Parts: sequence; structure tokens; C-alpha cells
Amino acid sequence: MIVRAPPGARRTVCLTSFLEDYPHVAKQRNRKPARRRDKKGGQGGGRRKSCPYCKDKVEQVDYKDVATLRRFVSERGKIRSRRISGACRRHQNQIARAVKRARELALLPYVSDAREERDGRGPRDRDRDREREER
Repeated sequence: MIVRAPPGARRTVCLTSFLEDYPHVAKQRNRKPARRRDKKGGQGGGRRKSCPYCKDKVEQVDYKDVATLRRFVSERGKIRSRRISGACRRHQNQIARAVKRARELALLPYVSDAREERDGRGPRDRDRDREREER
């Protein structure tokens, strides 16, 4: 005779009796997750660049020194990140402030003229140019 629990009632089942009834169910192991190892080789490997301002023992980044600031700005006019520029946190903040000041005083451009230099222009740009020529 099988006794069934009323619907909605919870049944407590012993794990060992459950495994005896269902031998095809695998036991779960209590393992720690595998640790990720840092990649030694590849593109991202190697030493971090040292900060050029810390090397020269520069205390404050000068916004009037446009030649050095251009090294920290991409061709499109974007400020390069610390990972790419190699600057420390303190000097990266000063570089960003100096680039913004230099842009404000028109020493550095906000954006480059990369649009004119681009050869592979999309169809939208060509259509827009045609419309301007027709007017």
C-alpha cells in the first residue's frame, strides 16, 4: 500500500534513500571553483609602461606644452586611457585637465579632420553630399 502526501504538502526525503531509488542520478561534489590563472603570454602580457612624467620627476602637467600633450591624444582627438598612455593615475588626471584647458584656448583641436581624410565613406555620406551639391 502506497501512502501519498496531500497536494501542496512538502515531503522530506533522505538523500541516501533517494540515491538508492534513483541510481542513475549523479552525486554532486563539493568542489571549489577552479581559479583563473593570469595569462603569461599574448598581447596583454608583459610589463606596464612607466609614467613618462614620473620618470622625469614632473610635479605638474603644463597645458601650454602642446607637443607632449599630443602624445596623449589620439588621431581623432580623444584623450588616451591610462592603459594605453602608460601614465599613473595622478598624472593621467592632470593630463586630462591640461588637454581640456589646451582645447579651450585653441592650442589643441577638439576633433581632428579625420572626416576629410577618410576614403571608405558610407552611402549615407555620399547621399548627403549629393543633396548639398543640388541645393
